Amino acid sequence: MSTPDAVAPARDELEAALTDLARDRGRRPLLVGLDFDGVLAPLVDDPDQSRPLPAGAAAMVRLSTTPDVRLALVSGRSIVDLHRRADPPVGTVLVGSHGGERGTVGPHGLERDPVQLSPEQSDLLTQVGAGLAAAARGREGVWVQHKPAAAVLHTRMAGADDAETATAQALALAAELDVHALHGKDVVEISVLPVTKGDALVRLRDEVGPAVVLYAGDDVTDEHAFARLGPEDLTIKVGEGETAARLRAADPAELCDLLASFADALAV
Repeated sequence: MSTPDAVAPARDELEAALTDLARDRGRRPLLVGLDFDGVLAPLVDDPDQSRPLPAGAAAMVRLSTTPDVRLALVSGRSIVDLHRRADPPVGTVLVGSHGGERGTVGPHGLERDPVQLSPEQSDLLTQVGAGLAAAARGREGVWVQHKPAAAVLHTRMAGADDAETATAQALALAAELDVHALHGKDVVEISVLPVTKGDALVRLRDEVGPAVVLYAGDDVTDEHAFARLGPEDLTIKVGEGETAARLRAADPAELCDLLASFADALAV
């Protein structure tokens, strides 16, 4: 675990990088991409209870109204669930299911881009759901979430043995069906679409055309995004662990506090 002496330089480095970015108008337009769980909101056992920290909510509102800044939330959640839990402001781009879903927050609610599966993909999704249900059966705290193009095995509330066994069974299922699996913190998501957060962020960058992308994430699935961005971009790992990100925040509270200050500085 990091010591306070080790954490302070990381915070100072991140704060300095955000201050420099806010002051340099030549580095706009700016695309700000943020994961939700573990970044804007603390990780909790019950994902239905997840909410953004007050500083994170304030930062989202300020960023969404700043000229030459586009805000995007990039999450493993479905975009319907992401919209409900994060309560993002109008104009925010939502990328859900690790890039499998896309939408925008409009003045009258969520505007979803449709997810279209072929008959073969629909059949495969049924097999994935059934296989993960079998992995969860009889194991307390293990449950399955269904998305438009994926199914997810959750093990956060399970005992260590049940979590390990269910996870191994889920990964074996993905290998057997020859489909893409994302193994993150206490989850295995099996998608019938070959998507990653990195691919989604690159597509969004091509559409928006920013001079710089700022992206913050906490999970192994965010490493795909860190790896796809360039040296001119700001990549931020929230929490401990090996990472390809250039900068680090200790936890969501620290990241949200710095984002709120950053959003205020951008508007000056």
